[in-house]
Amino acid sequence: MPRIVFKKPQVFTDLGEFTRFVGWYIRTRGYKWFSKFEILKDILVDLLYQKRGKYTRPFMHFGTIGLVFLVITVGPVLLTNKDSEFEGQGSQTVISAAVFGDSFSTSQAEEVSRFRGGEIIRHVVADGETISSIATRYNLDSTTVMWENDLTDNSVLKPGQELRILPVDGLRHKVARGETIYSIAKKYGLDSAQAQVIVDYPFNEFINDETFELATGQQIMIPGGVPPQTAAPVRKIAQPTPVDVVQGAGSGQFLWPAAGTITQGYSFYHKAIDIANRSAGPILAADSGTVIGAGWLDNSGYGNRVMIDHGNGFVSLYAHMSVVQVSAGQQVSRGSVLGQMGSTGRSTGTHLHFEIRKGGLLNPLSFLN
Repeated sequence: MPRIVFKKPQVFTDLGEFTRFVGWYIRTRGYKWFSKFEILKDILVDLLYQKRGKYTRPFMHFGTIGLVFLVITVGPVLLTNKDSEFEGQGSQTVISAAVFGDSFSTSQAEEVSRFRGGEIIRHVVADGETISSIATRYNLDSTTVMWENDLTDNSVLKPGQELRILPVDGLRHKVARGETIYSIAKKYGLDSAQAQVIVDYPFNEFINDETFELATGQQIMIPGGVPPQTAAPVRKIAQPTPVDVVQGAGSGQFLWPAAGTITQGYSFYHKAIDIANRSAGPILAADSGTVIGAGWLDNSGYGNRVMIDHGNGFVSLYAHMSVVQVSAGQQVSRGSVLGQMGSTGRSTGTHLHFEIRKGGLLNPLSFLN
C-alpha cells in the first residue's frame, strides 16, 4: 500500500517567508532609525547642557502656547451641551419658557429671569392668557410685550401663539448703517445723557468700549425707551434742599445730591441712580462723613469720583464729576459741595452716578429725602 504524503499549501509557505522578511526589515531599518535618533538626542542633550537655562523661557512659552491651543480647540468640544430648544435670533438667543418649569413666578425663578444673560424667551400662549398676565409673569410692563411683538391693546392672543419676551422693560433695536447710541437714544425718546442706559445695560456690545461704536445689523436693548411717535415716559425730578449740619458721623438721612432729571433708576445691572442736568451744577454731600476717595482713582468707568464714609456703615459714591473740590481725609457736612457734575469716565453725557452702599449696593431712592 503506497504511503500518502500531505504537502503544505503554498500559501502558508509564502506567508512564512513574508513574516521572516518583515521581521528582518524592521530589525535592520529600526536599528538604523534608532541609531540616528540616539545621535540626534545626544547632540541635543549636549547642546542643552552647554546652554543650560538659556532655553528655559522659550520652552515655557511654547509649552504654554501649546496648552492654550489645546484648551481652545478641544475644550469647546468637551463642554458643548446644546439644548434643542435654543435657537439663535440676531445677536441674542431665544429660550423656550419650558426651560424654567411651572414655577417661573417664584422668587428664585424671578432672579433667573432677571439674570438670563440678555436672552429672549419664546413664550407659547396658553388658553386664557392675556398680554397683561404674561407681562406680569415675566415682571415686565404690558407695553414691553406689545412693542416687541407688534401688538396693541386690542390684540387678542390665541393658544399656541408664540411671543418674544425681552429680559427688561423697553424695546429692541436693529442697528442700521450710520446709527450711533445717541441717534438711537433720540429715536426712542432719550436724550444724550439718557443714552447712558444703553451703555450700562451689560448685554449690549460695542466695537469700541470708549466711543460706543456699534456694528451694522446688531441687536441692542433700549431699556426704558419708547417707540417713535409715543410720548416719552415721565421722569422724576431731583431737587436737593441743602442743609448744613455739624460735621461728624452721618445721620442716615440722605438728601438729594444734585438737581436734574433721573435718567436711570436702580436695577440688577445698574445698582445706582443717574441724575442728569445739561447745565451741570454742583454735587452735594448726601450726608455728613469723611472723604475716603477723591479724583480719578483708577481706570474704571467712574471717572472723577468722590466716596464718603458716613461713619454709620453707609458709604456714598458720586461719579463722572468734571471737577472734584474735596480731598481724601477731609470732613464734609451734609449739603456741602463735593464737585461739579460732568461726563468723565464711561459716560454718554453730563450726569451724576450716585450709589449708596452698606454691605452691598442699595437702592438710593429708598433713602433720599
